[in-house]
Amino acid sequence: MASAARAARAVKVPDATHPIAISPTGAHVTVRVGGVTVAESDNALSLAEASYPVVQYIPIADVDQSLLRRTDSQTYCPYKGDASYYSVQTPDGQTETDLIWTYEQPYEAVAEIAGHVAFYAGRAQVTVG
Repeated sequence: MASAARAARAVKVPDATHPIAISPTGAHVTVRVGGVTVAESDNALSLAEASYPVVQYIPIADVDQSLLRRTDSQTYCPYKGDASYYSVQTPDGQTETDLIWTYEQPYEAVAEIAGHVAFYAGRAQVTVG
């Protein structure tokens, strides 16, 4: 049933009107939430989509998974596919709900982001370099 619903959705391919470029960030990326380091990576990818700010996609292996709590939230992007979400629970008990998203089976045009997660920049401190 889920795959039938996915097939019925519009799938768009990045083009000149809505470009998406993915490249290695080439610098150390650190993500902090409430002063707690949640992720550190030398293997992040920078995803530049249309006129949106560049987003850092970090390999899930470079995230402190003991702080992650999978949620039932899901969204859909016609360019990237179905997104799943994680909340972050810091050691002091604070929870940032649905702070992280991931495309576990992204569309072919953005296949490089499989196995990576992204953080909402306004809610986490993402430092490059």
